[in-house]
Amino acid sequence: MATPPDPRLPEPQLPARTPQTPRTLRALDARIDTIGRHPFRAKFHLRGRDRATAELKGPATVRRHAYDLIAERLAPAEPYKDGRQTPYRGHPVFVAQHATATCCRTCLQRLHGIPKGRPLTRAEHLYVVDVILRWIEREMTGGGQQGEPGRQG
Repeated sequence: MATPPDPRLPEPQLPARTPQTPRTLRALDARIDTIGRHPFRAKFHLRGRDRATAELKGPATVRRHAYDLIAERLAPAEPYKDGRQTPYRGHPVFVAQHATATCCRTCLQRLHGIPKGRPLTRAEHLYVVDVILRWIEREMTGGGQQGEPGRQG
């Protein structure tokens, strides 16, 4: 697992365009809605074991898992197996990553404006976790279309 960034080091300044980090729920929802209109992304919903895991573990535990999974699989400058490192199911965070285009560095760059080729900053890391958790929260409270047929995710 990757270690958290050293809080004593100054946070690097981000380019003006990146990351496009909406912090309000309205802004996160707008970003998730925009991404969710893509046919591939719209197929993902929490079902079965992944939904049960989210219910059983609760938001605080799922947030910790998301933070750790992103630190290990997405935060490095060149993640191992980038583009193939995120399973389609097995944890609610994995499903959410595909639904929100936070599954690989290419998707992060294309749809969230976070450049490849360098480690995620702490702010970017937290932003990715916020997007994932907001999507899971919406799925759990009926914000997603759970009844639609489509990919099991």
